Amino acid sequence: MHDPFFIPPIPWLSNAVQPFADYFSLATLPLHIHEVLIAFLGYTFINVVFAPWISNLLFPVKYTKLDRKRKLNWDVHVVSLAQSTLINALALWVMYKDEERKNMTTVERVFGYTGASGMIQGLAAGYFLWDLVITLQNVKVFGYGMLAHAISALLVFSFGFRPFVNYYGCTFILYELSSPFLNFHWFFDKLDMTGSKAQLYNGILLLVTFFCCRLVWGTYQSVRVYQDVWAMLHHQPAAASIHLDALNNGTGAAAEAAAGKSAVPIHNDVMRFAGEEFFPLWLGWLYLGSNVVLNTLNFYWFGKMVETVRKRFQPPKEERRKEKPIATRSTGSNGKVKIEVDETEVRRRNVPENDLPAVS
Repeated sequence: MHDPFFIPPIPWLSNAVQPFADYFSLATLPLHIHEVLIAFLGYTFINVVFAPWISNLLFPVKYTKLDRKRKLNWDVHVVSLAQSTLINALALWVMYKDEERKNMTTVERVFGYTGASGMIQGLAAGYFLWDLVITLQNVKVFGYGMLAHAISALLVFSFGFRPFVNYYGCTFILYELSSPFLNFHWFFDKLDMTGSKAQLYNGILLLVTFFCCRLVWGTYQSVRVYQDVWAMLHHQPAAASIHLDALNNGTGAAAEAAAGKSAVPIHNDVMRFAGEEFFPLWLGWLYLGSNVVLNTLNFYWFGKMVETVRKRFQPPKEERRKEKPIATRSTGSNGKVKIEVDETEVRRRNVPENDLPAVS
């Protein structure tokens, strides 16, 4: 499937990035650099212009009272909400419409390329580039953990421009299906809606989507990519073989085959950037290692989410404090003295202040 982006590649921009792409072996980057930059500029616009405007419009009292640090965090969540909603819709559409992607073999899933999947890679890379820039500018606010995450995400999605596992770009970006609900959960806390029915229903959707998309779907697809990459470590490239039947005929194709040229096209359209169908060992281990780390974090984050959401709606073990009993003395109509002891039990509930873990 060709790249469906509404703006075609810009020749001068593609030419400008070509030396960079050649140096780092990113063969398809010139075809998608305009999408990377448009996404980066678009998310910058949302952060700087749209988020403050819409927040002042919808929540004039709350938003204006926030200090600089909290406003920055608020605006970043608006960008995250916009990005996750957009990229999820596009990735699902590409997976449904791209017939070439659906019919890929093991070799094509690792070395193949379609323009539509390249578009998803480009838009995702543009977001992670923005994420890296905003984190570098405010590393004291977001911390070095988020900085490491931004760098890792940008690098991993950039591998798709080699192309390397371009097929799995749409697959793993669906981790973002849980992100809108995570952002809404954060906003509910900041809008004094902690413990509300709206946050309860959103919390259920958050846990369901996170479990299904990251733990079930993500783990299954991780096993598939491990299998594909492992198979390609033992793969004999098509370019390394000569069609022997061409050597036995009396046509000019025999001379081409003897010179190391195939008598028939080696690569179809999906494999046109495959080259020698080879990737360095460090790339395979780096990609798979990053995937293992991310999946481990997903299981850890899910546990923290369950714990945090539960605390929002289920009181912890109640700490009870009994006041001193109060004795009252009264005389009945029959003249007998009656003493009553009143024990008042006071229950206190701790409201958790911690937010859900920041994941993306």
